[in-house]
Amino acid sequence: MAKVTRGFFGRPERARDGRLPPGQYDVGDDWPVLTAEVTPKLSTEAWTFSLEGLVERPTTWTWDEIRALPASTYAGDIHCVTTWSKLGVTFDGVSVDTLLEAAGTLPAATHVLAFSHTGYTTSLPLADVTGGRAWVAWDFGGAPLQVEHGGPARLLVPDLYFWKSAKWVAGLRVLDHDEAGFWERNGYHDRGDPWLEQRYQGD
Repeated sequence: MAKVTRGFFGRPERARDGRLPPGQYDVGDDWPVLTAEVTPKLSTEAWTFSLEGLVERPTTWTWDEIRALPASTYAGDIHCVTTWSKLGVTFDGVSVDTLLEAAGTLPAATHVLAFSHTGYTTSLPLADVTGGRAWVAWDFGGAPLQVEHGGPARLLVPDLYFWKSAKWVAGLRVLDHDEAGFWERNGYHDRGDPWLEQRYQGD
């Protein structure tokens, strides 16, 4: 009988990390830079964040004012629609819950439209940015968020694909309907849940 060699069966597959949603791979120490816009030059002196729309008290914070709010940390994973995931990351900033509480969301509110200092927009159900699920983040891994990754501050919605985490965020417009943002108008899924592989319209 011929001897069966290890090469006949190939190399054993490595166990897949349970933190990876379907179709994703672990990017390790890398963090790809992907953007639909030219990277802006934003100073913290000029930076602002606004809450507008269906709120009792439309509010705009300066950099110093938003940094003075109670801090909050996210520790977990992030997932990009282009199939990379970055595991075990930490971001520091302020919870969107804190900001919405300060502005007072009206009962008719169902969605938010995040908008950036560049003009970029993305839409999200209100439920996906409340209940400790979203932040305005300015530190990554204990250091200031780099401009190519959205610094001085970006929206962070880690439960959804990362195009929902708007770079260079300038505010949230609270709405009573879903209003498609940049990528949603260009064929991406309205919600973008990585675990359901909601990458494109129709998924």
